[in-house]
Amino acid sequence: MALFVMIIRKMVQNKWLVFSLLIGIIMSVALVSSMPIYSEAILSRMLKKDLEMSQTASGRYPGAVYSSIYLPNNKPEQHLPMFERVDRVIKEEAAPGFRLPIQALVTDLVSSSMRMKLADNPDTSSRSYFSMNVKAFTDIEDHIKLKDGKLPAAEPVDGIYEVLVTEQALNKFKTVLGAVFAVEDDKVAERMLFKPVGVIEKAKDDDLYFRNANLSDLGSSFILPYETAETLLLHEHRIPAASSGWYLVMDYSKIEYQHIESYLRTHELLSETLLKTVSLYQLKLEALAFDTIEKYLVRAENLNVLMWALNVPVLIMLAFYMFMVANLIAGRQKSEIAVLRSRGAARWQIIASYLVEGVLLCGIAVALGPFLGAMLTKLLGASNGFMEFVQRVSLPIRITETPYLYGLWAALACLVITIIPIILATRVSIVDHKQQMARLVRTPIWHKLFLDVIALALAGYGLYTFKKRLADIQSLGLGATDLNIDPLQFIVPALFIMGAGLLLLRLYPWVLRLIYWIGKKWWPPSLYATLIQVGRSSSQYQFLMIFLIMTIATGVFSASAARTINLNTEDRIRYGNGADIVMNVNWVNDAPPPEMAGPPGAGGGEAAVQAAPDQINYLEPPFEPFLELPGVEYGAKVFTKEKAYFSKDQTMAQVTLMGIDTDQFGMTTWFRDSLLDYPLNDYLNLMASETDAVLISRTVAEQKEVKAGDTIWIGWEGVSQQPFRVFGIIDYFPTFNPLPPEGLIDLNDESRAPMLIVGHLSRIQLQLALEPYQVWLKLKPDATVAEFYQGIEDSELSVQSIVNTRDDLVMAKNDPFLLALNGILTLGFVISLLVSFIGFLLYWVLSLRGRTLQNGILRAIGLSVKHLIAMLAVEQLLTSGVAVLLGIVVGNVASMLYVPNFQIVFNPNSLVPPFLVQIEEGDLQRIYVIVGLMLAVGIGILAYMLSRLRIHQALKLGED
Repeated sequence: MALFVMIIRKMVQNKWLVFSLLIGIIMSVALVSSMPIYSEAILSRMLKKDLEMSQTASGRYPGAVYSSIYLPNNKPEQHLPMFERVDRVIKEEAAPGFRLPIQALVTDLVSSSMRMKLADNPDTSSRSYFSMNVKAFTDIEDHIKLKDGKLPAAEPVDGIYEVLVTEQALNKFKTVLGAVFAVEDDKVAERMLFKPVGVIEKAKDDDLYFRNANLSDLGSSFILPYETAETLLLHEHRIPAASSGWYLVMDYSKIEYQHIESYLRTHELLSETLLKTVSLYQLKLEALAFDTIEKYLVRAENLNVLMWALNVPVLIMLAFYMFMVANLIAGRQKSEIAVLRSRGAARWQIIASYLVEGVLLCGIAVALGPFLGAMLTKLLGASNGFMEFVQRVSLPIRITETPYLYGLWAALACLVITIIPIILATRVSIVDHKQQMARLVRTPIWHKLFLDVIALALAGYGLYTFKKRLADIQSLGLGATDLNIDPLQFIVPALFIMGAGLLLLRLYPWVLRLIYWIGKKWWPPSLYATLIQVGRSSSQYQFLMIFLIMTIATGVFSASAARTINLNTEDRIRYGNGADIVMNVNWVNDAPPPEMAGPPGAGGGEAAVQAAPDQINYLEPPFEPFLELPGVEYGAKVFTKEKAYFSKDQTMAQVTLMGIDTDQFGMTTWFRDSLLDYPLNDYLNLMASETDAVLISRTVAEQKEVKAGDTIWIGWEGVSQQPFRVFGIIDYFPTFNPLPPEGLIDLNDESRAPMLIVGHLSRIQLQLALEPYQVWLKLKPDATVAEFYQGIEDSELSVQSIVNTRDDLVMAKNDPFLLALNGILTLGFVISLLVSFIGFLLYWVLSLRGRTLQNGILRAIGLSVKHLIAMLAVEQLLTSGVAVLLGIVVGNVASMLYVPNFQIVFNPNSLVPPFLVQIEEGDLQRIYVIVGLMLAVGIGILAYMLSRLRIHQALKLGED
């Protein structure tokens, strides 16, 4: 207990240092524990969105699971045990096993198809018989309403079983309610009578009870009360049973990532139960959400790798911060540790006391970290871009044992980091400690071990490996998943930042000596003293400078990475679409209608088969109504023929032909000018002068040896070729991807890359053929999509399909990877600036307190407070200011080299236009403001402390 009290008192004496260390540990634990919370939350949101999109596209409810078994006709005694086994598993294990709210659980029984006819019909010919089966559903009475008639009785009435039918079945059987049907089939031992007494329809249109929304599966069925059917089919076997099914409907809007494992496990349980009951060909298991949910295991793994990779630079920075603070604590207490060692205290006893202190701090961090991690997750969930936040539906945040486990491991790592300086300090005796204090110039351990060179070498190797991997992927037409992507590719930026910072600090003392030597005859006393102080005590500032370099460089890198990824994602969508709105329009033509499907061998009359004409003739719709739609600023006609051909001399190849009106196209399309040697409009103006001018892609020029000035012949199947002249060669053009298509290709194929030719639409229509083109539209900045769509509806324009770039951009921003990137990089940027500010103030305040005697002597020999403040301000600029400048330079260089690594997360084959590194001026201005504020506050605090300095107290302290 005495030891514990001593530790608490020691912590109180160094409260600011201990508090700073606690902040670093809590931030580290919160950051690490937020990873599983955020990963689960973002995947839960995206899973629901994907299931909603699946329902919209297919019209089927994704929360439904249908299981059924086919009952063997030759073994009716086995039907009931088989049914009961599956029924028990589904109701007692599967339904609760999915861990989702149950909206409906329907059991159905279906009989074999049986022959029947009207009981009072004496005709025995085949025309009088119908094929019918009996069906029954649990609780169907609660989900239907009667269009006519009444509900059937549970027991036979005068030996006749009453049934329900749909209007479709009533029409098929050509009967009315009250008619009696007799079953006359060899599969039925006795003659049975059925009488339709009610016509049903759905009580609610949106009722999830029914598998088929229009009840089309009941068009040939009589519907018995469920208990009656169960007795006849399973217990008494009076009607041959064919199958039984269980329709389980769950509320998928409540699904979260935590439910995925239980969903897949329960799906497997259902599959195994059905297989044990019947053979593979006699079962059916249909889970509409299964494929989507199964894919999320892979997405979750990729997202976790990405989050760790993005957070590694920030974690390294926090580790350095904690090591710096722990080193300051150890430095201030080295004298005390040395005295304890000289008086017989064992090293393990001293380490144990600091270990207890670290355990207390880490315990507090583990208790608070996951809750702060949840708050960080809310912050990340609101990010809509880098340093951009919107009002969005909050993420489903859950704090489970996993965040605490992550936080515990992070706390243990922090404990190890903070105890290392204490272990090193206990190795020093009191004599060694005094000697070290006398030696101001010491070579840091990382320079002795050449850690800077090693880190830069590893970073260089990582960069080389990435570039080689990317070149292989793009040249082979592979996807990102075709090669094993090393997650260390995202860690090498931190190695580069650390290595570059250490290398610059190795060179910095020589730069100071050069500055001192150049102006030693002219420097004023304050600057002269500062240069000597910083030059001779360079190791004293190493920790602060490398810390500031790493934090500022990490902030710059995070900002650049986020801006680059956002910019390139938007550019890729805009380039791939070509314009704000792309529409395919219906053209009137003389093409024959599609051939109607008929039975095999059906005879073909004159109307059944119509020979297609050699060439389809189209009537071009008016273009002006599209330009008059609300919000439209410009419009263009864009014709694209995927399978066109060109020839030159003896060479012929398949190309994509685009036809445009140069003026309209240039005003409508989106294009990044840096992709070509000259702006796109310059190329369009070049070809505008001649109607037969075309632009060709560089793939055409290189693969088919075509150059500017050559004449080529262009056409397509059914259209004779016509001559065109090449006016220019382009690398990129809106919507054109010059990379090989995804998929393994023949390396010996020299024409593996796509080829493009761009010509005048008017000449193509006049000399080749008039075929449908797309309508590209550019919207005004303030135009709304809703008004535009309403305008199409009001104008009654015949539109086949619409590609809306604005919608695509919104969907891209909601992608979990982009959300994670923006959120984590924003967090990394903010933490970098915050930690650098705290570390800077802490270091300088403690450093000034440690130099009280030196400053007192300077004041005693006549140096004024003004000059002393100026000397410390210059010292700050030569250390902190230079470190910040170096951090910005290192961060920019790291961004230029390593930000392109992030394209490996996406599909590199679709990354057109190429990745362009973006360094936003606004982000640098934020850094400049923070740094300026940091230096100003630092100088202000130093000035305040110096103004309160008493010379006699400082000298008395020196005597003590």
